[in-house]
Amino acid sequence: MRVGIVCPYSFDAPGGVQFHVRDLAQALQARGHEVSVLAPADDDTPVPDVVTPAGKAVAVRYNGSVARLTFGPRAAARVRRWVDAGRFDVLHLHEPMTPSLSMLALWIAEGPVVSTFHTAQVRSRALQVAYPLLRQSLEKIAARIAVSEDARRMLVDHVGGDAVVIPNGVYVDTFAAAAPSRQWQGTPEAPTIAFLGRLDEPRKGLHVLVAAVPEIVRHHPGVRVLVAGKGDAGRDEALAALGPLASNVTFLGGISDEDKAALLSSVDLYVAPQTGGESFGIVLVEAMSAGAGVVASDLGAFRRVLDEGAAGALFRNGDPADLARVVVDALADREATAARRARAAEWVRRYDWSTVTDQVLAVYEMAVAAGEAMPVREDGAAWRAPRALWGAGERESR
Repeated sequence: MRVGIVCPYSFDAPGGVQFHVRDLAQALQARGHEVSVLAPADDDTPVPDVVTPAGKAVAVRYNGSVARLTFGPRAAARVRRWVDAGRFDVLHLHEPMTPSLSMLALWIAEGPVVSTFHTAQVRSRALQVAYPLLRQSLEKIAARIAVSEDARRMLVDHVGGDAVVIPNGVYVDTFAAAAPSRQWQGTPEAPTIAFLGRLDEPRKGLHVLVAAVPEIVRHHPGVRVLVAGKGDAGRDEALAALGPLASNVTFLGGISDEDKAALLSSVDLYVAPQTGGESFGIVLVEAMSAGAGVVASDLGAFRRVLDEGAAGALFRNGDPADLARVVVDALADREATAARRARAAEWVRRYDWSTVTDQVLAVYEMAVAAGEAMPVREDGAAWRAPRALWGAGERESR
């Protein structure tokens, strides 16, 4: 099967969606399928071989974060050329409601289309703006995937229709086999706790963890908190808030995939203090796969990923005192933490790419079998992008 995958977010600053797209492409290739990915990226940005760069992206505020998106006539022309050259059996669009490449590809698409929705928000201005532009084109989508029940609910409530829930995938065995690093391993007297995420995005919750550090240190004076992620402003704010306790916290900066796996396999606990905007929680799955004990805020998405607390301990969202209490209890009651780790080792298998790929392929086959070509309006005209955008794109592609 020839599969074209469109990622709306730039590989210049990759995040969860980009990694999901990359790993899905690799998993499909391992099954013998021909795959091409189109994604925003500067020409000099290193990208996997499967990715075709679609040009420079613009940073915009989106979903409580900063997303790098590509839109406009030049991008439309590149999408058209890529689609025409690919002759795909299935076009898989991620976040087609986001004003970037996936939206453009949806306007252009003429064959079976599958779309994956990652976002889970109660209210979304981006959706409110995009929906009128896409309402008719959404009929092209033969099958919809949501990465979580939260993402499915947002789709049902704000767009209409439904979706099958297929979670983000993780190469579980890769994380399970990662060798611990002595520099990140703890001891009973000096346990280690890890945090990964953008330091300057408030919804990632670093400030909640920082506020919990004094109480954690009071019970475990030798504790080391290892913070991995980019964002100088967030690091400086955290250091100022920590004051004399800054010596208990080590900022690692951005780390590679290999170092991330080693970090998660080394620490006593992984803490996820996110306060909102999370539709899944891929890092929780990675931490469980690596064997770390997990402590997470009780967001709906996190509760489901952690089997309602059986595979990881939960604390009240945004409550540093409760976070400290749960961390202290998890470090003190090692039998309970070991039991949650054992449950996690079983539970996490449902998120392995071997399982997730089977589910995605089943959706592809359903879309192909449905044989839905480009919808035709009652007046007989094909759906097209807005005239100004499409016309400029057409001129450039000639």
